Amino acid sequence: MLHGHENTLQLTQLSREAIHQLSPTFTTLPHTQHADGQYRLRRYSVVQFIDGKVVATDKHDFVQSEQINHFQGDIVRQFEPLLSKTINSEGMREMCELFVESNELPNGQEIEIHQIRISAVYDETQVAPEGVHQDGFDHIALIGIDRHNIVGGEIMLYNDNHEAPFFRKVLENGEVALLADGKLWHNACPIRAIEHGKEGHMDVFVLTAKDGVNALQS
Repeated sequence: MLHGHENTLQLTQLSREAIHQLSPTFTTLPHTQHADGQYRLRRYSVVQFIDGKVVATDKHDFVQSEQINHFQGDIVRQFEPLLSKTINSEGMREMCELFVESNELPNGQEIEIHQIRISAVYDETQVAPEGVHQDGFDHIALIGIDRHNIVGGEIMLYNDNHEAPFFRKVLENGEVALLADGKLWHNACPIRAIEHGKEGHMDVFVLTAKDGVNALQS
């Protein structure tokens, strides 16, 4: 099924220890004032992976062009950073190391990290309100951390934005999908609560990187 996509899609897995460490940190995610801020709770940080360690930077502004994101393009979005205990955890180090090694990225690679909880607040809650899209990076990792009282949320991958998806999958806890963003388009199905009236959510990390963006080259 994935023939021809060997260099554009990889599926792998975090350790149970990493999931156990990272999962509780999603309970601290704040609402934001952005268009999706009531149901997509988020923290955002830019880190570097230097000599096997995750090092936080002071960059916290996130912006995508209108060409990339018709939903919230050309808007500078500021998010609260990931908690230092999250950034300094062994689970985060494992996740970043996997991302860097799988994509053969250089020492000092800059990685943008989105920590997101999508809450099932509507009959159908949009996971990707921008629809079929690319994010404007060279490398993306989508990491499922926790699913609670929900159905849906499958990631869908496309060869272009006018075709049906060639790949569709729920990311179970700890599953990692590594995408070549410049070659594939992606989207996600909405989620809905299984048991109405009770809290439901999908917790994910999204890691992105651009080739050649690392301080150790200069």
